[in-house]
Amino acid sequence: MATTTARDTDLAGALVQIMHVLQDLYAETSRPLGLTPQQAHLLCVLLGGPLGMTELSRILSIERSSLTSMVDRLERRDLVSRIPNPTDRRACQIELTAPGLALAHDAHNGFTERIDAMTTGLTAADRRTLAATLQKIVAEA
Repeated sequence: MATTTARDTDLAGALVQIMHVLQDLYAETSRPLGLTPQQAHLLCVLLGGPLGMTELSRILSIERSSLTSMVDRLERRDLVSRIPNPTDRRACQIELTAPGLALAHDAHNGFTERIDAMTTGLTAADRRTLAATLQKIVAEA
């Protein structure tokens, strides 16, 4: 039992450490772009296409009121726009504007370049294993 507990503690500690590293990385890559890490995350999420506020709130793990304020700020900067939801007249979706798309790509590329630099010591097989393992963890969350 003690061995399992030690291993679980090691895993939890490693995951918490990587969380902090990734948060710092997001902050370092978003700051020069004039974005908060949360704003950069929102823009990167929207690279997949327009999303509704409820879905964005769930993906970003923030309250809708906080999301509304963030979208308002990004909209004032012409980085996102609100568009009608094609299936619900009462709702809107958030989409990237042309300047927002360019900035989202800059944020995404800056972040992925830093991840690539951090993982240069991993073999291609190690990268695939790590990605698959992390995807399993995320799927269980």
